[in-house]
Amino acid sequence: MDPFTGRVLALSGGFSFKNSEFNRASQALRQPGSAFKPFVYALALENEYTPSSLILDAPLVLDQGVDLKKWKPENYGKKFYGLSTLRIGLEKSRNLMTVRIAQNLGVDKIANFTKKMNIYKKPEELLSISLGSAETTLLNLTSAYCSFVNGGKLINPIIIDRIQDSEGNTIINNENRKCINCENISFSGKEFPKIEDSYDQVFSPQTAYQLTTILQGAVERGTGKKLKKLKLNIAGKTGTTNKNTDTWFVGYTSNLLIGVYVGLDNPSPLGRYETGSKTALPIFKEFVKKTVNKSDARPFKAADGTIMMVVDPNTGQKAKFNSKNTIIEVYKNKNVIDGKVLYSNNDRLDTNNILKFY
Repeated sequence: MDPFTGRVLALSGGFSFKNSEFNRASQALRQPGSAFKPFVYALALENEYTPSSLILDAPLVLDQGVDLKKWKPENYGKKFYGLSTLRIGLEKSRNLMTVRIAQNLGVDKIANFTKKMNIYKKPEELLSISLGSAETTLLNLTSAYCSFVNGGKLINPIIIDRIQDSEGNTIINNENRKCINCENISFSGKEFPKIEDSYDQVFSPQTAYQLTTILQGAVERGTGKKLKKLKLNIAGKTGTTNKNTDTWFVGYTSNLLIGVYVGLDNPSPLGRYETGSKTALPIFKEFVKKTVNKSDARPFKAADGTIMMVVDPNTGQKAKFNSKNTIIEVYKNKNVIDGKVLYSNNDRLDTNNILKFY
């Protein structure tokens, strides 16, 4: 899919249309599992969290209401890691951290956000939706990921560009962009052609870029690290549901977005160890190998209004000069005053690590 226009460049909904006309990519409603988590974190970043905000990763027991069992979410692997940064929560796909963020934001806010993003139509306002318990289609989820690439704009998938009659008259045109000054035959050197769109801005370009850098981290250090060997600029997220029934991987370069779902027509476990990183991700990897050149996977464009700092990825604190484990973290300008990060639950980061480009 083209993340800037929504054009569906290729779509496969099954092995054989002759044997089954049911399109699993656009019609099958399935739980996305952890592949949904980036939207919870995007909403958090829109609500004063930073990538270095500390969230507790510890056991949690929740009362879901009258006549409902108490809910005890767990991390994959059933381990707990204490205070961790928001970045690590998404890179490592920590369930308990995600639920705590959802608690703080409010389930109603998450539910409304998912409807706005066209991921879910009528999600139940339960905390479990933060872990991808509601159902959506691969096409809808992949389309929603476009907003991370294009600067926070909502894109609807376009399978048919336009329809023309026998005389060449356009009956239907799904192009949502206009080219200003494109009618000029020659360039005068004054006004460059400009493409404008009418897409809804669902979150800020700064949040979109922050989220992309975190999902790049998921590929470099987290659940998608099997893609690291490709040595391409790729961001993405795995997804696995309870009992390994549905597995996902949605990933992207700077100009191409790809969604992969693996599951059965009659939902049942794929196998004890069949996770998104083991089933869906390898399909993504093989597709990228054959279709994406290194020159096509350019670095993601940094958003205006952001600032970069060198920090310790485990603590979110400023990196020391002799630190071996460091990353470049992205913050919004409004969250940095006099070089110190605000709205972070930990101590303010020191100023000396602001990157300066000359």
